[in-house]
Amino acid sequence: MADSKTIHQCEALTTLLGTEKVFLPGSEGYTKSVSSYFSPQAAAVQPACFVAPKTTGDVSAVAKSLTSRSSGGGDAEPVSFAVRGGGHEWFAGANSAPGGVTIDLRGLDAVELSDDKSSATVGAGATWDTVYRVLDPLGLSVAGGQIEGVGVGGLTLGGGLSFFGPREGWTCDQVIRFDVVLADGSVVQADEEGANADLWWGLRGGSNNFGIVTSFTFRTFEQGQLWSTLSVGPATEADVDNQSRVFAQLMDVENYDINAYFLTGWSYVGERGMTVTTSQMVHTRPSGDEVPEFYKPALALANFGPNVGFPPGVASMSAIANRAKAFRPPLASRYLSATTTFVPTEPMIRGIYDAFRASIDKVAQVKGVHWSICIEPIPPTLYNNNKNNGGNNALGLATRTETLGTLVISPSWADAADDETVYDAARFLVAEVEKKAKELGVYDPFLYFNYAAPWQEVIESYGEESVKLQALRKRVDPGMVFTHQVKGGFKIPSSE
Repeated sequence: MADSKTIHQCEALTTLLGTEKVFLPGSEGYTKSVSSYFSPQAAAVQPACFVAPKTTGDVSAVAKSLTSRSSGGGDAEPVSFAVRGGGHEWFAGANSAPGGVTIDLRGLDAVELSDDKSSATVGAGATWDTVYRVLDPLGLSVAGGQIEGVGVGGLTLGGGLSFFGPREGWTCDQVIRFDVVLADGSVVQADEEGANADLWWGLRGGSNNFGIVTSFTFRTFEQGQLWSTLSVGPATEADVDNQSRVFAQLMDVENYDINAYFLTGWSYVGERGMTVTTSQMVHTRPSGDEVPEFYKPALALANFGPNVGFPPGVASMSAIANRAKAFRPPLASRYLSATTTFVPTEPMIRGIYDAFRASIDKVAQVKGVHWSICIEPIPPTLYNNNKNNGGNNALGLATRTETLGTLVISPSWADAADDETVYDAARFLVAEVEKKAKELGVYDPFLYFNYAAPWQEVIESYGEESVKLQALRKRVDPGMVFTHQVKGGFKIPSSE
């Protein structure tokens, strides 16, 4: 429920920008904005109004209005606000302000290629499928998101795991320049060489703690079609033993193919009462339809055949991103994600399965549940890739030497009444996996921003880099607007 000062703020924004850019409850624009979120949890949040800027100038004007105490009415505290791009973050409040003002950046969605085609400037409200549809026909790409509908802004500012990551680096490390609106409404550019080089560094993993990014300029690279497949198979003890052995070998730093990207895990299908293995494999430099040699051991594992999952073949990045969306369509189910990190040895992968199996009892009675987890590798090329500034970001991984594995818990279910049951099961599973990782000596404290749950301390997991982020915040946002007035997201810890 919006209070009087927030209603006054929405009225002030309407006067500033017009009714075509400010949507109040009951309006068509408001309804469309609410229904455009990925998860029902996020769509359930009711802001006092949505603001839909079309230009960086609009964003600047909105920031000035929102951060002025007088705009809230007299000496009242400014109202809370949130910033959304693609709207793909699942938890309530992450990208919308309950009873506050939500800035919807989807109107800033242009994709502009440089004259020499070496870079593309992308609006912060664009989704990755929009980018790929522009670049695919030109034989170009960027190291961006894997699924249609995922926003450019959120993925990039949280680091960004990509099919191209082992070869090209983190998505955030592809950014040549950020255009940013600071808390006072000033517009700055942040790149590696300029006065805001520290901001360029901090935005690569520091997310929404410093300002509102309105556009990203990414380096591009030549790219043809990708080879991919999704294999689904039985999950007997023997099958899981083989899966653990094969994928541990593929993830080992001595074996890793930088053109390969893959995930492996398990899914419990509640309506059938069965557990299956799942493995997605992508190769970014295939030789036509030929199966990459690297994946032959994985493809030799037991599976249910080509009619379950997706058969091997080549396709454009656009087509693969579109296909992936079918597994988690917007608003079709309730969603969550949570994560932890470790070195993916064979005993560790096997131990994760045991923890997963133990967690099934906690969700088996949940209506419509698909209880799914997967292990996604983070090979050293992502944090030691000098060509693309690997390691020179805020993620705190530059000293690592082994392939890491990030676990993503990504279930879906039908009924809001089961939310806490599923959330508790996710906490249990994370705790069990971390316990096993510590027993085996393979635990890593890093938490991947874009997979984390709201109860996880992401920025703290960056280690010493989080202290540098505190100093950057003090410089660019001394009033800590993006810490206190913007409630959603993962915040930089206090320096006290």
